[in-house]
Amino acid sequence: MNLSAFRTASLAAIAILAIVLIAWQFGLLSPDGRRAGSSGIAKIGGPFELTDHNGKSRKSTEFQGKFMLIYFGYSYCPDVCPTALQIMSNALQSLGKRAEAIQPIFITVDPKRDTPAHLKEYVKNFYPGMIGLTGDESLIKDAAKQYRIYYAKALQDKSKPDADDYLMDHSSIVFLMDKKGKYVTHFSHQTNAEVMAKMITKQL
Repeated sequence: MNLSAFRTASLAAIAILAIVLIAWQFGLLSPDGRRAGSSGIAKIGGPFELTDHNGKSRKSTEFQGKFMLIYFGYSYCPDVCPTALQIMSNALQSLGKRAEAIQPIFITVDPKRDTPAHLKEYVKNFYPGMIGLTGDESLIKDAAKQYRIYYAKALQDKSKPDADDYLMDHSSIVFLMDKKGKYVTHFSHQTNAEVMAKMITKQL
């Protein structure tokens, strides 16, 4: 291995280690969302006020009394987001009437394109009753920060900075919040519907 290749490999290893350490700090490597070596639950979640797919202002406190199953993504996502939302939908469908205790929520990280009208058509593809939420950039940023969600516009053609066919890089995590809006657990993108349903059932 030449010196240049060695340096490249070393930098890549350092970057991966940094990502792992950040995930460990926030409890995202633990199935119950706890930080390693800590008895407290990671501080994930918090209040938000956004606009739903019907154009109505919605506060997080409105959903208290039900569990919330929350996913941050965007409707123009080619594969990751629709897959995650379909897994959520399948898990809820398998619960039957017990799913009535859960409110599935999709929060966009791309409010520029994900208008209420657009989200209204998009959420029809998934579990009945799923709420799509959008809002201005600052409100979306605040909500994402509460849930430790990373998102950013992917690198694009610099000659077309205003093009609308861009992609978004973002965390792909499904959060389960309790009836008081407190964090219970989370599911990675690799979690299948059966496992998700079993873990949700334990909380009902």
